Amino acid sequence: MIVFRLCKKKHSSDLTGKGAEKSGGRWNSKGTAMIYTCESRALCTAEIAVHSPLGIVPADYVIITIKIPDNIEIFELDIKNLKEDWKLFPHSHSTQLIGDKFISENKYFVMKVPSVVVQGDFNYLINPFHDDFKLLKILNINDFEFDSRLFKR
Repeated sequence: MIVFRLCKKKHSSDLTGKGAEKSGGRWNSKGTAMIYTCESRALCTAEIAVHSPLGIVPADYVIITIKIPDNIEIFELDIKNLKEDWKLFPHSHSTQLIGDKFISENKYFVMKVPSVVVQGDFNYLINPFHDDFKLLKILNINDFEFDSRLFKR
């Protein structure tokens, strides 16, 4: 399976989950390391756009293409089992607990979760502590330029 990650160029070689650990996110509490990836470049773009101030085009980004072995078992979160608050912003503590448990149990390498930004699309959360992490391969790291029309007021 191929997944994508958009990040600042200076963080392109960092697949430790430390950024998510430092700030927390929808699927992890502060203090829990996790790597957020998307099923497409377009979803990556949308995820960055919703977190960027209007009028400011993100600069100095790269898109990382990541290969996850096809034979690993992926934990797929069923949207029907999520609490109604799962799409809220700021992030719901209920979703953070799900991600924290995914990491602490260390049973799965990858968890598939629904995107809030693009309904029907999915994000893939990677556990950097799982034994299968060594099987992850970075295929490409390419400069990425955002279309400024996404950030117009």
